[in-house]
Amino acid sequence: MEIVTSLFDFVLHVDRYLEAFVSNYGLWVYALLFVVIFVETGVVIMPFLPGDSLLFVVGAMCGLGLMSYPLSIALLLAAAVLGNQSNYTLGRYFGPRVFKWENSRLFNKAAFDRAHNFYERYGGITIVAARFMPFLRTFAPFVAGVAKMSRSRFTFFDVTGGALWVVGIITVGYFFGNIPFVKTHLDKIIWAMIFIPGLLVLLGSWRAQRKGKLKS
Repeated sequence: MEIVTSLFDFVLHVDRYLEAFVSNYGLWVYALLFVVIFVETGVVIMPFLPGDSLLFVVGAMCGLGLMSYPLSIALLLAAAVLGNQSNYTLGRYFGPRVFKWENSRLFNKAAFDRAHNFYERYGGITIVAARFMPFLRTFAPFVAGVAKMSRSRFTFFDVTGGALWVVGIITVGYFFGNIPFVKTHLDKIIWAMIFIPGLLVLLGSWRAQRKGKLKS
């Protein structure tokens, strides 16, 4: 329970932790941030790290001159892209083996083929959109790998989505993160960044299911 409380405290007050780390360790903050973003996007069992809020706070600190804006973008974009590539590779080469799909009654060839076809046709949109959705961005590249979406297609949308996510949120933080109102209500903004994308996904899923029922 104490670990969970500490995690929530870190997520909600990431600005304080990051500022203290910069003050104490200087340039080592870039290594820390690289690892956090890489792990959050590259390890399927670590979806709870504060990706969006962390990028926003990094942008705010760049706006104050405490960190380098171009260096932050370059390093964290590399971390986001490499993280997704790692997650995709895990899904492609180890997913079926872990679940023993090929030799198990649980393996449904038709379902697998549908997943593969979906990612070949619509996976690009999924990979890009998932970047802005906590939890989903950790699982989307893994599922793309399991479904054997082609590496070249995945890489294109991985880089595109990563650039929109990293550059977009850091830039928003750079220009708006130090506005007094934003700083005062940062915890609420972080909660919104966590829950609003999830609610949009649930709403979209509900509408899609409802459409399917109406058609049937």
